[in-house]
Amino acid sequence: MALAPSNSPNSVAAAWSDSVLSTSVSRPSVMQLTLKDRAALHAAYISSFKDGGLFSVTSREYSLGDELYMLLSLPDDPQRYAIAGIVAWITPANSQHGRSQGVGIRFPADANALAIKQKIEGILGNLLDSDRRNQTL
Repeated sequence: MALAPSNSPNSVAAAWSDSVLSTSVSRPSVMQLTLKDRAALHAAYISSFKDGGLFSVTSREYSLGDELYMLLSLPDDPQRYAIAGIVAWITPANSQHGRSQGVGIRFPADANALAIKQKIEGILGNLLDSDRRNQTL
């Protein structure tokens, strides 16, 4: 199954798509998240999760605790990173303050996720300390 990115109606800088591997409830969803620049990465990064995490704009219904398999593309990086995660944040449709509908995926506490978290924080650099709004907090 090939996953092709699509443009998010809420953000020019981030493209996303998601699909279900099968109709089986026990299998996690696959989500592709492409963050094209530092601003999009900053808006999506959830630093309040101990092990890191990312927000993805989606109208698909998820529940807290749902398992997701994310294929992540970072700005100016040709590599795609695979990471398993858990839905730990949900922003419903028509949220206050103009926030986009979607889910926050918490990274697991493993070496792969730690390496991705460190890579993201390296890209963000001083943006981590900024007061710029993001998609969650």
